[in-house]
Amino acid sequence: MTNKEGLFDFQLSVEEEERGKRLHEESIIIDLLFQGPLSPRAISEEISEKLKQECEPYRHDPFVYSGMPRKIISRMSVSGEIPEFKEEWYQSGITAANRQLSLTNPENIIMSMAEVQQQFDAFDWLIKAVSAEDIRNAKSNDLKAGIVTSQETKGLGTNLELLDSLYDFGLRVQQLTYNTQNYIGAGCAEKSNAGLTNFGIKFVERLNDLGIVVDTGHCGKQTTLDACKYSKQPVIASHTGVENIFNHMRCKSDDEIKAIANTGGVIGVFAMPWFIHDDPNHTTINHVLDHIDYVVDLVGIDHVGIGTDWPMSDVTWSLVYFKEHIAPTLGFAKGNGPSTETIIGLEKYSYFINVTRGLIKRGYSDEEVKKIIGENWLRVFEQVW
Repeated sequence: MTNKEGLFDFQLSVEEEERGKRLHEESIIIDLLFQGPLSPRAISEEISEKLKQECEPYRHDPFVYSGMPRKIISRMSVSGEIPEFKEEWYQSGITAANRQLSLTNPENIIMSMAEVQQQFDAFDWLIKAVSAEDIRNAKSNDLKAGIVTSQETKGLGTNLELLDSLYDFGLRVQQLTYNTQNYIGAGCAEKSNAGLTNFGIKFVERLNDLGIVVDTGHCGKQTTLDACKYSKQPVIASHTGVENIFNHMRCKSDDEIKAIANTGGVIGVFAMPWFIHDDPNHTTINHVLDHIDYVVDLVGIDHVGIGTDWPMSDVTWSLVYFKEHIAPTLGFAKGNGPSTETIIGLEKYSYFINVTRGLIKRGYSDEEVKKIIGENWLRVFEQVW
C-alpha cells in the first residue's frame, strides 16, 4: 500500500498530488510528539549490529540495556556518523518538533538536558524554539525548530522552583502524569481515576504563570478534566486517540476532548498501531485519519493536531526487548507496549507527506489542512508562550 517513494496509495488525482506537495512545502508543520527523525528503517543493519555488540555487556540491567541504543544513536547523529538524522528530518517536511527531556529522577534530568542541548549546539540547522516566532523564523529560513518538552515529573518531587529553571532552559510543554500516579495526579493506567491532587493544582498554576503548555497526553480522565478546570491557559493532549473509535486507556473520551477544546486547546492524534486500531500489524494511516475526522466532527477544525509518538529513533532488537522487559513496568499491559509495528504509510518520518495527502483525500480545504498539520499548535504556542 506504500510505494518505493513511501507514498501511501490514496488514489489521488494528478491535480490532488500536486496540491498535496505544494501544501506540504509551504505549510508550517508541527509534530508535538516527535520520537524521530530517525526510525529503525532509517538506521542501517550495520549500525544496528554494532550497537548490539556494544550494549551486550549491560544485558543484566534491563533499563540500561534497553536505553543504551537510543543514547548512542543520539551521540552518533551529533557527531555526523548518522547523516540520516538531518536527511530524514528535512525529507519529512516537518518544521518544528519536540526535543524531549526525561524528568524521572535528578540524574536523568541532567543527562537529558545535556543530550538535548548537544543537538542544538551541534546542528546549525536546528534552533531551540522558545517563542512561536522562532518557529515562523525557522520556516522562513529553511531551518528546523526543536520544542523542549517532557512527559514526566517524578524527578521534580514537589519543588516548583525547578520548573523555573527548566523554563529558563527552554521547557515549553509539560505533561502532568505518565500512566501511573504521581504527586500531581492520576495517570491513565490508574484504576482510582483520582484526578489532580492539591499539589497538582498548584503545579498547573505555576505552568500557567511561567508560560508552559499544560499537556494531558497520558493523564487519567479526571486528571484531564481537572487540568481543564483549573488551567487559565489552553490545555492540550500532545498525543492521544479517540476512545469511541478504539477503547484503550491511552485514548480520550468525548468529555475529555470537549473539555480540552473548551480551553482553546488542541488534541494531538498519535500514530501508535496498538492504541488506535485492534490489529497493530494492519493499522494504516487511514486509521489515524479516522481519529482526526472524529475530533474535527466533535469539537471543530481548530482543535486537532498531530503528535505521532512513533516510530522511535531506535533499532529493532532494542524495541523488541523494551516491549518484553520494560513496557510492563511502565503501566502497559503485557504485550501491549510499543514494539516494532508501525503505521502503514508512516513507517519513516520521511513519509510524513502522507498525512497531508490523506487529509486532502478526506476532503479538507487548504486552510483546514494547514490548521491540522501545524497552525493549531502554533496558535496555542502564541497564546501561552
